[in-house]
Amino acid sequence: MTEGVPATAGSTRSTSEKTAIFWLLAGVLIPLMNIVGRYRVRGLENVPEAGPFVVAPNHYSNVDPIVIGIGLWKSGRMPRYFAKASLFRIPIVGAILRKAEQIPVERSGNPRDGAGPLRQAQQIAAAGHAVVIYPEGSLTRDPDGWPMRGKYGAVRTALDAGIPLIPAASWGAHLIMPQSTNRLSLFPRKSVDIVFGEPVDLSEFANRPRDSRVLAEATLKLMTAITALVEGLRNEAAPTQRWNPTEHGQTEIGRFNDKR
Repeated sequence: MTEGVPATAGSTRSTSEKTAIFWLLAGVLIPLMNIVGRYRVRGLENVPEAGPFVVAPNHYSNVDPIVIGIGLWKSGRMPRYFAKASLFRIPIVGAILRKAEQIPVERSGNPRDGAGPLRQAQQIAAAGHAVVIYPEGSLTRDPDGWPMRGKYGAVRTALDAGIPLIPAASWGAHLIMPQSTNRLSLFPRKSVDIVFGEPVDLSEFANRPRDSRVLAEATLKLMTAITALVEGLRNEAAPTQRWNPTEHGQTEIGRFNDKR
């Protein structure tokens, strides 16, 4: 558990967390993903067996949400994600996403548009579920795939709800689906590593105001933990300075911009 930030009292996980909609999604996605990759998951002991928590992974491929989902499935927990609002307007797809309690997000770039999704994330946490929030907000713009500058959504949700914040990382998903495309690379079969880290200790921020300075400090602590996990998976050191898209004339919303 996160020191000084207790989980919601009385929250328990029941066997019903793997509902019919999640069995349906798993039945479709996991066999396909097993064809294109083999998944080595570590740190499952850091995933709470019961109660709500936030998972904060790195984001470097359009398929890595499914990869993290596989890791959580193996732990017995069912993830809820932020998803582009446009997906909810697609017939059948939208109905499935709503049934699975996924969270629609408008990608306008307006900070006010994030308030609604964060409230929904907190409501899902209050129900005792796991919420996956990518602190980078979009695919990393770092040319070598390292985590870039983080945003406040993950730490704010964890702090406001008083629940554990679990850093996570994966590496290898970009071999299945390169960052610049939405197409799967089917062969040869790839190896993907997934790790869940120890909860980030947010106790020093718990009783401080939720201003930009506090959220920036907490987010820096989270991004440092995520980057350390990625370093372990890649067996190499990350750049000393984290990538900031605005310093390189890059947008952080919409389609990936390959501009360096």
